[in-house]
Parts: sequence; C-alpha cells; structure tokens
Amino acid sequence: MFRQIIEITLMNLKNLPSRLGSSSVIVVGIAGVVGVLIAILAMAVGFRATLERGGAADRAIILRGGSTSELSSGINIRVMHYVSSFEGIVLSSGELYTVADVPKRSTMSPANLVIRGVEQDAFAIRPEVKIVEGRNFETGKNEVIAGRGANAEFYGIDLGATVEFRQTEWTVVGIFEADGSAYESEIWADLAAAQSAFRRDGGVSSMRVKVSDAALVESLAKRIEDDPRLDLTLTSEEEYFKGQSEGLSTLIETFGYAVAIIMAIGAVFAALNTMYTAVANRTVEIATLRALGFGGMPVVISVMIESIALAILGGILGAAVAYVGFNGYTVSTLNPAGFSQVAFDFAVTPELIQSGIIWALVLGIIGGLFPAVRAARLPITIALRGE
Repeated sequence: MFRQIIEITLMNLKNLPSRLGSSSVIVVGIAGVVGVLIAILAMAVGFRATLERGGAADRAIILRGGSTSELSSGINIRVMHYVSSFEGIVLSSGELYTVADVPKRSTMSPANLVIRGVEQDAFAIRPEVKIVEGRNFETGKNEVIAGRGANAEFYGIDLGATVEFRQTEWTVVGIFEADGSAYESEIWADLAAAQSAFRRDGGVSSMRVKVSDAALVESLAKRIEDDPRLDLTLTSEEEYFKGQSEGLSTLIETFGYAVAIIMAIGAVFAALNTMYTAVANRTVEIATLRALGFGGMPVVISVMIESIALAILGGILGAAVAYVGFNGYTVSTLNPAGFSQVAFDFAVTPELIQSGIIWALVLGIIGGLFPAVRAARLPITIALRGE
C-alpha cells in the first residue's frame, strides 16, 4: 500500500504543471487567508511586546487604590515620601502623568501625547532609557526630552523646537530611546516643572520603585495593602503592563481570527471546487489505476497529499508576504487603558508563522478530503467509460 501511495502521489505531483491555473486557486486563496491572519496578529503581538518591554522584575508601580492606570491615579506628596522609605525600596520616582492634544505628522489630526514628569531617579530606575540626540532636561527648567516614537509620530516634536502644552512653552532638548518600549511614545520633563505648569503641586500620579530583590515585590504589596493609612496598590511592572495591553490585544486578535475564518470559508470552497475538478478530469486515469490493482486508500491519500502540498505552499507564500510586508512596520494607535497614543512595530514572530502554516494545513485537509473520498468511490466500470 505504501508503494502504491508513493507511486500515485509522485504521478499526481508531476502532473501539477499541467493544472497550474486551477492549482494556483488553492495556493493564492490560502496564501490570502494566512497572510491576512498573520498580519493582523502581528499587530497584536507588536503592541503587546511594546508595552511589556517597559517592565522589569525588580521594578513596581504604585497607584491610588482602585485606579487601573496612571491617568486616573493620584498620590499625595507626603504619602509618596513615606512609602519611598520602606525597607527593600532602593530607588523611587514620583511621576506626573498627563496627556496633551498634539497633531500627528501623518494626518495633522490631534492625538493624545503622554507628558510624564519624572524625578532624576527615574533614569536610574529605568537604565534602558538613553539619550540618543541632544541632552537631558535640567531640573527646574521648562525643558523636555522626547521618545523616538513621539518624535516620529507627532508634529513639532523636534530637537530644538519650542512646543506649547497647557499655555506653557517647553523646549525639546533631547531625544531618547527605551529599548522599543511604550516610553518611546512619551515626552519626559522635570517633575517640579511639570507640577507647576499643570497645577499639580500637591501630588503625583504614580510612583515607580526599584526593589533590592524581585522577590520583595509581593511582600511590599502586602504591607501597603495592610496599612490603613494608605489607599494605594503596588503592582509589579510586568503585571501592570500585561494588564494594560490585554484589552486592545484581545480585540485585535478577535478581529483577526474573525476575518481569517470568513476568508477561510471562501478558501475551502475554492479548494473543494479545484480538487473536485481535478478528480473529475482524471476519472479515467483513476479508474485505470484501480483496474490495475491499486487500492482505494492509496488513491484517497494521494489526493489528500496533493491538496495538502498546495495548501502548505499557499501558507508559506502568505507567511512570506506578511513577513516582508509587515514585520517591523511602525504604526501608532490609541491605547484605551492609558488613553494615550502608542507607537509600535508589527512583529511577525516564528510562532505566528507556525500558526499560519497550521491553518493552511487544516484548510488543505478539509479541501481535499471529500474529493479524495469521491475519487476512491468511483465505480471502475463507469469511470472507465468517462461517465
């Protein structure tokens, strides 16, 4: 039986060039499904990676109790200083988080740009933040540094430019990068200057803390939760950013799979039609093989292999198009969790390519199964007459 399967399969594959037009329907159809699926999921993966890249195991964020983001949080200055003295916290930075409407370069329509007031310890807490052009802002001055993403996406956020936020002028003195994290979509300023400009002298939005050991994050969170004087929550940065990315990533993934399923239905029907046509055109050939002693099972398997081979070829083509066309492609979107614009790159990962090939394989199996069974069930005497 295995010898028969190999012989029939090789014969079918050798005859593929003569059926190039009809076979390409399967390849192109499945390539479209896989390409679209991978491209959309690459958006979700890229967005999630951009946010989660800003976290570290030995860092945590402190927000007001009940707050889910920095925008809705507020911490009193005295409380901030008290918490920063806790054992296990080696560095802390009170931070002011606000947004301003700034036109995007591409559309000139206003979008939310994050302005973050930070203390100098913020840079020691986040060593990945590095000035790549210009210099850092000076304490007490209306100077800002812009992330690479903010510099690329927003109009007027250029080195040396003067910009106005809330009726206060600021000078862009530097451009920074932060290992591709969401911080690159922000503008940073001195905390005291930002508090004065945005009338937030009495407090900050959040605290970033660095702990001496990542294992202490849980115990610090428990201590803050159990202190009746504090209405605060401490969350590890990794957990916080994971939560921030979940909502939009899930929405994008759901949309991607919905579109892929709709397209897959069309691709399966195209595959069924193509394989049924291929079987119909080879009715006499299949019947002759059966008359010569070839079994029905080798015929079924050979037709299935042909369908699967075309589907995998389509999957590889679709994955290649998605990778070439979208991997590393930079876009920006509104992160509803932080109510801010985040610039990120599409990420076509090996896992996504593997998922796309699996989708292609499944579609090939479905598209080839029924035509294969029909080919094996053809009555030999009727098929030899070409009926």
